Amino acid sequence: MSNKFRTGTLALAVSMALGTVSAYAAEDDAKAVKEKSVERIAVVGTRSAPRSVADSPVPIDIVGGDELGKNASSDMLDMLQGAIPSLNVRQQPISDAASFIRPVNLRGLSSDSTLVLLNGKRRHRASVIAFQGGGVNDGAQGPDISVIPSVAIKQVEVLRDGAAAQYGSDAIAGVLNFVLKDSAEGGSISVKAGEYYEGDGGLLVVDGNIGMPFTDDGFANLSFQYKTAEATSRSVQRPDAQGLIDAGNTAVASPAMVWGNPEIEDDITLFANVGLDLGNDNEFYMFGNYSDRTATGGYYYRNPQNRGGVFSKDVFDYDWDPDGDGTNDPTRKVWLVGDMAGAGMSGCPTDVTLVNNVTGDSIDNILLTPEYAQVAASENCWAFNEMMPGGYTPQFTGVINDVSLTMGTRGEISGGFLDDAYYDISGSVGRNKSTYTLVNTVNPSMGALNTSQPNNAFEAGSYIQLEKSFNFDLVKGIDIGLDDMMNFATGFEWRQESFEIVSGEQASWQQGPLADQGFSVGSHGFAGFSPEAQGINSRQSIAVYVDVEAYVTEDFLLGAAIRYEDFSSFGDTTNYKLTAQYQLTDEFSLRGSHSTGFRAPTVGQANVVNTQTSLVNGELIQSATYPPTHVVSAQLGGVELDPEESQSFAFGAVYQSGDFFMTVDAYSIEVTDRVAQTDKIFITQADVDALQGKYPSPELLLGGSVTFFANDFDTQTTGVDVVMNYGMELMEGDTKFSLAYNYNSTEVEDAGLFTSDFKVRRLEEGIPEHRGTLTMAQSWESVSMFVRANYFGEWFATHADEPDVDSSYGWSETAGSSFTLDAEVSYYFNDNWVLSVGANNILDTKAQELQKDGGAYGVVSGVYYESGPFDYSGGFYYVKATYNF
Repeated sequence: MSNKFRTGTLALAVSMALGTVSAYAAEDDAKAVKEKSVERIAVVGTRSAPRSVADSPVPIDIVGGDELGKNASSDMLDMLQGAIPSLNVRQQPISDAASFIRPVNLRGLSSDSTLVLLNGKRRHRASVIAFQGGGVNDGAQGPDISVIPSVAIKQVEVLRDGAAAQYGSDAIAGVLNFVLKDSAEGGSISVKAGEYYEGDGGLLVVDGNIGMPFTDDGFANLSFQYKTAEATSRSVQRPDAQGLIDAGNTAVASPAMVWGNPEIEDDITLFANVGLDLGNDNEFYMFGNYSDRTATGGYYYRNPQNRGGVFSKDVFDYDWDPDGDGTNDPTRKVWLVGDMAGAGMSGCPTDVTLVNNVTGDSIDNILLTPEYAQVAASENCWAFNEMMPGGYTPQFTGVINDVSLTMGTRGEISGGFLDDAYYDISGSVGRNKSTYTLVNTVNPSMGALNTSQPNNAFEAGSYIQLEKSFNFDLVKGIDIGLDDMMNFATGFEWRQESFEIVSGEQASWQQGPLADQGFSVGSHGFAGFSPEAQGINSRQSIAVYVDVEAYVTEDFLLGAAIRYEDFSSFGDTTNYKLTAQYQLTDEFSLRGSHSTGFRAPTVGQANVVNTQTSLVNGELIQSATYPPTHVVSAQLGGVELDPEESQSFAFGAVYQSGDFFMTVDAYSIEVTDRVAQTDKIFITQADVDALQGKYPSPELLLGGSVTFFANDFDTQTTGVDVVMNYGMELMEGDTKFSLAYNYNSTEVEDAGLFTSDFKVRRLEEGIPEHRGTLTMAQSWESVSMFVRANYFGEWFATHADEPDVDSSYGWSETAGSSFTLDAEVSYYFNDNWVLSVGANNILDTKAQELQKDGGAYGVVSGVYYESGPFDYSGGFYYVKATYNF
């Protein structure tokens, strides 16, 4: 066996392939680049012998760990977005748990269409489901990438090609692989502090890494990160709240609600990567993490004049003429007065017209006025103006805990038929838990009993995602008479995935004494999980694959992979992939691939239960999410979920000459039966009548909406990626230029009953079709710097809760293209100390503003659309000090 193949097979046994520095590595310090090989090992893309990216049949980007740290943000998602144009991440204020674990998009597909690996092993999902995912991510459930600190990362490898036949479910858009540092010596510790130009969002990050020997033949590389981030506010006072203040209501806050990034407290992350040489070309490895953080965000303001189900209710009165203009308005708003002793038991008034309570008077005072000539309310009569005369704005807190551990062994087999073959055996477990608490809110159905809740707080319960897996991989070179040995790989995988709902405290979900008197049920903003919702749902799957790759001639590479998987929930699926590359000259080659793929609906999507408050046409309503097979969902058309299926085609070219490197790759991805959260379906009396005897108290659903998950549409995504690098000497220093550009277009096809025209437009236009970055990195003996220009094309700007593209509130429009600029300068005092100063969005480019004359500006209480391609909070500057040892 040749040394060339032996080296390649060993790398393959740990699932490795070779790639050149991508265009984005231009941001690495040129001083550091000098000390590194031009080529780096990549874990994704092929199971064959190592080769450079120029020789790879599929596009791979490699982003160095040093580059990731050159960013104002400490969130891995923001770091990657600055490096990979086909990857998009959004800030999402007032979006429930999606504000805390933000979804990410590769090539315009949902976040759970990208497979995430850690050291080449599948990363577990987050327990958070993005119920308000801004269209493309509605209902997505992907891994929590934000827990991975850059200080722990050696490099990130991005496979921009469908890879389900190689890696299994979720790899429709591509693969992100995070490779942990593996040094047995040295390390660093750094402190970074910064804030937005507006003076808020203060960030403090302390992180460190140390490499140590693990006996004489191994390493233990340990990393930590501690982070806090203050909330931001890009808020305006709501006109209705200001009207109350102007009229003398002193109980209304200013602003009544805050629109901005959540507050992050005590964000602690620990990562470890351990390896030990066992001798005879065998090794033991182990890696994992522990992460914990608390995040707090806001909700919408509850106006004491008109919040239905709390302060008021609508009655139909065909003689009602509030303006006295002779035109009747059949809807009359009345005070919602509850009888704590039971409806009708205490003679509480039930039809007091709601007018002019701008001063926040309690219901007792209002009922005593001559205007109403009502009997004074007894002690059993209750209205929430007595408790919160200025209304209220709930706060949503999530405690996110993430733990994982992978252990395995790999090495060479000696003797017998498998002589010189390499094996990799591993087991993994990952768990993500999200616990939710609501503060400054009420369970309206409890009435006066709410006063017994300390701080008006309710623990709403938890989601827990738990995943276990076992993998066996085998690689061997086989001589079949070709130019080089054919690489043969096969393997087996077993996985188990469970999604658990833990019920909240009783007060967060109970139907209180006022439940049947028009008061809504559950803690407002996010209702607690009831014992009926509590439980564990799980599934198992097994998979086997075969992967072959060989040079048919010295210049012509062919590869094929086939994978069979069987799921306990929906059955089996078989997928394949074909790859090819032809080297036309020493500098120029063509490459292409074709693959089928799938994405299994997550256990969470198939079984989740959730109740939240949504903003619809300016009014807050309760919106419940049920499993698609739940009796309520089934009444509305829900059926059991099927997996998504995909077909991908790609064709590209690679050119490399001296210090110039360029790749162009075109792709087409067709996804059928896409799984997503349906649009809100409003409950009618006919639905209530049909649910009698099938669902407890279906009347409580009236006035609200229901969503569930469904295979409701297909998409066709096409695009082009362009990557260019050029290095040279300039200004008596080392210079590297890089350009990366992505064009991505999605067309929705065969949209079903649960996908509105508005949602189609968000899917097709919500992410810019054009995005690019141009970077210049420069270094001298003791100074290095980079400047990065970011371009974002037009996009469809909207608010997450807007229900209809034709809404009169004016919450959507086509936003123009944008340009932002990032920069950093570092000074090396000596071999140990480095001081860096930088900024993201250094020109403070403003995000797209909401239409002030359309109503949303005040109702949302925010200045900008939340769905923008870059941070709406504006420019951010930072200072970072690093000590290397």
